[in-house]
Amino acid sequence: MPEETRKVSDIGNRLLWSFAILLLAAPFAADAADVVPTDIQQPGTQPREVGNLESSTRCDNCHGGYDTRVEPSHNWHGSMMSHAGRDPVFWATMAIAEQDFDGSGDLCIRCHAPAGWLAGRSTPTDGSGLAAGDGGGVDCDSCHKLVNPDNSEHIGVQNPPFIANDGGSPATGYFGSGQYVLWPNADKLGPYAVTDARHQFLQSRFHRSADFCGTCHDVSNPAVGDLAHNHGAQVPLAPGSFSGVPGGPVETKAAFNNFPFQYGVVERTYSEHKASALSRLRLADYGTLPAELKAGAILDAYTAATLATPNGDYVDGAPRVFSCQTCHMRPLAGQGCNKNPPVRADLPLHDLTGGNYWVPDAIRYLDGLGRLRLGGGLTAAQIAGMNAGKFRAENNLSRAAALSVAGYHLKVVNLTGHKLISGYPEGRRMWLHVSWRDGGDTILREDGRYGDYVTQLDGQPLTVRTLLDLEGSNTKVYEAHGAMTQGWAGQLIALGYPALLPLSFDRATGTVTQTLGQLAAQAPGTHHETFHFVLNNYLAKDNRIPPYGMGYDEARVRNILPVPADQYGNPGAGGSYRHFDEVTLKPPPYAVRADIELMYQPTSWEYIQFLYLANTRQNAFLADEGSNLLDAWRNTGMAEPYAMARATWTAPDGDGDGVVDTLDNCTLAANADQRDTNGDGYGNLCDADLTDDGLVNFADLGLLKLRFGSSDPDADFNGDGFVNFGDLGIMKQQFGKPPGPSGIVP
Repeated sequence: MPEETRKVSDIGNRLLWSFAILLLAAPFAADAADVVPTDIQQPGTQPREVGNLESSTRCDNCHGGYDTRVEPSHNWHGSMMSHAGRDPVFWATMAIAEQDFDGSGDLCIRCHAPAGWLAGRSTPTDGSGLAAGDGGGVDCDSCHKLVNPDNSEHIGVQNPPFIANDGGSPATGYFGSGQYVLWPNADKLGPYAVTDARHQFLQSRFHRSADFCGTCHDVSNPAVGDLAHNHGAQVPLAPGSFSGVPGGPVETKAAFNNFPFQYGVVERTYSEHKASALSRLRLADYGTLPAELKAGAILDAYTAATLATPNGDYVDGAPRVFSCQTCHMRPLAGQGCNKNPPVRADLPLHDLTGGNYWVPDAIRYLDGLGRLRLGGGLTAAQIAGMNAGKFRAENNLSRAAALSVAGYHLKVVNLTGHKLISGYPEGRRMWLHVSWRDGGDTILREDGRYGDYVTQLDGQPLTVRTLLDLEGSNTKVYEAHGAMTQGWAGQLIALGYPALLPLSFDRATGTVTQTLGQLAAQAPGTHHETFHFVLNNYLAKDNRIPPYGMGYDEARVRNILPVPADQYGNPGAGGSYRHFDEVTLKPPPYAVRADIELMYQPTSWEYIQFLYLANTRQNAFLADEGSNLLDAWRNTGMAEPYAMARATWTAPDGDGDGVVDTLDNCTLAANADQRDTNGDGYGNLCDADLTDDGLVNFADLGLLKLRFGSSDPDADFNGDGFVNFGDLGIMKQQFGKPPGPSGIVP
């Protein structure tokens, strides 16, 4: 096809399916919902049920401006939590979610802008009702009003049927998907019994629990959980615990009859941690850890805690375990406000750092152009916080993993309390970049190469940077892939979804590679990977490295089993997964050294492309979000990957003959002279294949017999100048086997 024709075709394809969706998608129209559908509603405090939340700017008056090393304000401003409401990835993703399921934006806003959600500004569900102040995302009161939904400590606001616990005696709370329950009064809740505060306060044990963080760091899709045939889970829900009827009564929905971890898997950072042994391990028992885990982020957490108290417990004597807070709000000595209170030895640092070093750049870029949602001019304090947060994110990544090499085996160790990597899975990946070099330092092969890639976008050539050989046999990528099943595709079409809905695009040309109708027509039991996170009901791949002691039984209950489940030791019931991966290195011929890097990228080209192409621009308010994100990505380094860890491989000399294996024509037989009289790449000492048919057999024995007693160089395997019984013994050892092995024969 001529280039001009292809360009026109690319544009035409996009216009065609956009127009088709406009015509056919009436049941799920582009206008945002003014009433949140019951399929999206969840338990917990509801909009307008609490009304005394204060802006973080008011908190800054006391908790900032005095010591950036320890103060809550500066460090919180550097976290992605403080920018959750203005994150351009959030807005571009929500644009697709609203197209896919009208009203689903409420689910996104609930966690990314909780103050706006609680104030009733999540409707319309495309975010058009949010106020500028909601850009602060997960702000101070969103956390410091939070109570345990099991009612075991403070009683928050949760009215039937929106009860965020199982109703047991005692009750077990629902932790996940923003099903928060808030304290209705003016008090601020925190971990201390005594404070020198200028506001009302209450001590809250919940604020030291990983369950507190689980409120938002398990994300489940209630629509898929209730409506999809498999409930978007590895373990289907029990009959009677879901409705399966679109728009059915809220109390019959899956979200109101199951724990959040049981359905609609999107992300499971909290569950990954809860299933790990670290979630139960006291800092005082650090010495029981395997030696390889006494490093990186785990060592950092232990060091910080034992600077506060000798055994790592809290100053008030409460036991401290390796919780989310222990790593992401590590204790340090400092004052909690600028009113000169006593110095605390275990003040939680409010840095809340993860691994996203790129989005702050995108936020600043769009803010500078006046195109940042809920932006309008970032303050100097916010920018300073983001700059510091970016540095902390890169440091976090550097402490998250360790690499070690032994022979031809590379070990990748997870030094975190959750999977490596974790969090929102779309477009996020980690991989091994290996540069194989010869004795002259020339690169012979590059596995996991990242670089320039020429694509077509709207009919125009565009050079982007991405992982070049995604499907290569030597490319090792750690990631989670969501997908839709054939059965669910059929359900969606029956509900009125258009068969032409694009599920994926060619990453080079941008053409649609699969539609909903094509998936529905596939064989039962099949699936297709997509970035439609609000419609995905299946986890097609998850080879991310488990945390230490992640138990199979708990992982199965929480729908976090690796995919396939037999990875990392395949422990089965009662067992635990390995916290490391072992990769067999495959050097090319003549390689004597390899530089190995563990790379991380927060947002890939493939995801950016999807969010741009899949946005049909039906919703006027969200029409430009894919374009905005693409523009920011292209102009801020394209989320250039970061090297988390490095190691070096040096070719071993397995037979001790002074020739490294990759240059040795007999790797298992010592032959320092490398004698190879027939020049086939196999040294004579390991090449009794006189017929060169690839196997030492009776034909070779016959030739050896004919040459016995001669000085034939090819049959003189041991190089003593004669074909004799020594050579016969060598043939006997190799009989029935191929020649070699040789490091210079592929």
